[in-house]
Amino acid sequence: MTNYMTNSIFLDTINGIKRERPPVWFMRQAGRVLPSYMKLRESYGFKHMMEEPKLAAEVTLLPVHDLGVDAAILFSDILVIPEALGMELSFEGKGPTFKTALKDVEDPLHFLTDMPERLEHIYQAIDQILATKPAEIPLIGFCGGPLTTLCYMFQGFSQNLNFPDFVPAIYRDKSTMKKLVTRITEMSIHYALKQVEHGVQAFQLFETHAGLIPIELYKEVFLPSVKAILGAVRTKGVKTIYLPKGLGTGINMVNYDLCDCVSVDWQTPLHEVRPIVGEEMILQGNFDPRILLADKKAIDQEFEYYLNYGRKDHKWIFNLGHGLLPNIPVENVQYLIDKVKTSDWGR
Repeated sequence: MTNYMTNSIFLDTINGIKRERPPVWFMRQAGRVLPSYMKLRESYGFKHMMEEPKLAAEVTLLPVHDLGVDAAILFSDILVIPEALGMELSFEGKGPTFKTALKDVEDPLHFLTDMPERLEHIYQAIDQILATKPAEIPLIGFCGGPLTTLCYMFQGFSQNLNFPDFVPAIYRDKSTMKKLVTRITEMSIHYALKQVEHGVQAFQLFETHAGLIPIELYKEVFLPSVKAILGAVRTKGVKTIYLPKGLGTGINMVNYDLCDCVSVDWQTPLHEVRPIVGEEMILQGNFDPRILLADKKAIDQEFEYYLNYGRKDHKWIFNLGHGLLPNIPVENVQYLIDKVKTSDWGR
């Protein structure tokens, strides 16, 4: 099954078709910096907004209407997979917390219970989005990468994005960790394929904490899961994007056998990534979102590199090296989007 729209600059680009400019969308664009989102947050909690399909659909499309981005990404969270494995999640206070962490359970494998029905509201949200979005704007689905998902499940919460009990546990009992990864992978494949069934037109895997462990350990314990999840989506004719944030020189493990598009963090320049991953691969990224905390002069200076890069490489989607930060002025976000859309890319 292929959901393809020839008038979508995003879908054209991810399919390798040369367009007049790169498409632009941002990770974490649905929320955080948008005044319209903050207005909704005055009335609704984050979890309620995710779990109410009409609200989730509305928030998904806010950046399309407010900022003019070229793609929408589903408004949800990477930790819905642990919920579908029976864990209890709260967003009270400063971020996600599990009522019981796997590190506190004697037998974590038997603690998990498959509850895929907990994901149904997300499919309803996808149906709502597709019924109301502009025709030329594709919807990107997603889930968390296996390492990142297991980090939170095991630790129970994130303290400064440091998971002190998790990494020693991998070394202590690699066999159990691999079995937990298998459980996460099976539910993630179910979830990804249901998103595709409901009509998402691309799919991104967010491995936000890829840099937490040595590359060889990631390759052994987690990369096979990445390949299985993205491979399942690709069999349905839907393009896949992989974000391995912090992977560093491990980018040499990423090739067209793994995914259609790699989203590059801000640490590695695009022109260095291109020869490593090959000409067939679509690149995405990797503007540092912290530049948007500076001023328009700084944005202009940093943008020059991307303008020059995009004139030479049409297999590239303009995005950030990670998600938008909550204190970024929305005017700077709009300014950058407008620069992408109005600059002369020499194509």
